[in-house]
Parts: sequence; structure tokens; C-alpha cells
Amino acid sequence: MTICDHRRGTSIDTVESHDVARLVADALEDKKADDIALLDVASLVQITDVFVIATGSSNRHVKALADAVDDHLIATLGRRPIRTEGITEAEWVLLDFGEVVVHVFQKETREFYDLERLWGDAPRLAWEPESKVS
Repeated sequence: MTICDHRRGTSIDTVESHDVARLVADALEDKKADDIALLDVASLVQITDVFVIATGSSNRHVKALADAVDDHLIATLGRRPIRTEGITEAEWVLLDFGEVVVHVFQKETREFYDLERLWGDAPRLAWEPESKVS
């Protein structure tokens, strides 16, 4: 499927952004992330299609979650993030894959910034953890 690369204004062949977001959520679930949310922000912003938001229990856990997402998308799609921010402090790590932006927070930081409230008009994407599907 062809989707728009919002940063460059060109079309690229890739997996649909919702499918990429679900792959991200699967990787986060595998590493025991809490409160995984997928927000479809495509109609609200022009820079991305989906925010994936998750919580880690510590700096080390947040880093491990970010690494798991990075490793999973490299292995499944050959994709690396366009940019990564916050990995040193690991209070809030942002992985920007273009059409999908991943936010991995520690609990207090997630509550403070409250992206789900900020982007409250964004519909949530359906995603079921593999552990609940079985």
C-alpha cells in the first residue's frame, strides 16, 4: 500500500500506518509495557498518522521498551526511526517513524503530559494484546 511520507511530501511504499502502529504495540506488549494506546491523529495533524503511547515502570524499562520497538521494526519492516529523543533520561522517549510516532513514558511523566487528554478528539485504534487474543 502507498501512503504519504508527511515529512517529505512524497509517497512511499510501506505497510499501512495502522498496521505499523499495531506492530509497535505488539513489541511494547512483549516487553510488558503498561496502558498501550493507539491514537489516530491523521485528521488532526499533518506530521503523522498515529501516536502509540505506552508506559514503562523505570528508566531501564522505558529504554528496553524503546529498544524493543526499534528492533522489532528493523526486523519486520527494515525500518529505523527518523529520529529518537529522550533515550538518555528515559523519562519520555520519542521514536519518530514518520507516519507513526511512539511515546514511551514513565508513569508520572505520562500523567503530567496527558497526551490522551491533549489529543482527546483522536479516535483510538482497535488493538488487542496477543495475551488476550489467545
